[in-house]
Amino acid sequence: MSISRIETIFTNSIAVKQKTFDSIAEQIARAGDKMVQSLLNEGKIMACGNGGSAADSQHFTSELINRFEAERPALPAIALTTDSSAITSIANDYHYDDIFARQIHALGREPDVLLAISTSGQSNSIVQAIEAAHERDMSVIALTGKDGGRVAQSLSADDIELRVPAEQTARIQETHITIIHALCDLIDHQLFGA
Repeated sequence: MSISRIETIFTNSIAVKQKTFDSIAEQIARAGDKMVQSLLNEGKIMACGNGGSAADSQHFTSELINRFEAERPALPAIALTTDSSAITSIANDYHYDDIFARQIHALGREPDVLLAISTSGQSNSIVQAIEAAHERDMSVIALTGKDGGRVAQSLSADDIELRVPAEQTARIQETHITIIHALCDLIDHQLFGA
């Protein structure tokens, strides 16, 4: 019966979230602190990802620009996944792998933070985005899964990887959203006491 399949999905999702909390709660807190410091220093947060991770990057930035759970001033954030003219012209004139990096070269600066999202850790466009962020003296927080892949290898010692210890894309994406909501809560609480 389909109820047993649904139960398995919920059980597995809960288990992955608990395992993630147990393994990276401290790194999530550090990532929240890094974002808060950027915002306090008049920086902004840029976010990028492909497919479902593109949607996650837009979800995150909308929570900052509008609001998360409490009323508060708008916060500066840009989803690099939303400008279809920029994305398609860059992909057409250069290469798809450059779609985020080119925007970062144009818009990024210290003390901005890049939230780079890749469930597989293998996305070339995300690796290029991280390299561009480093060239612009930006901090990077990477949401990954599986073994972290090339994204994890691209990070510097000052960057933070938030790796979901799972193999299944759906479970990784579900946990990425939970991490995103935790970051939103940390930012609101530290900046506004919300």
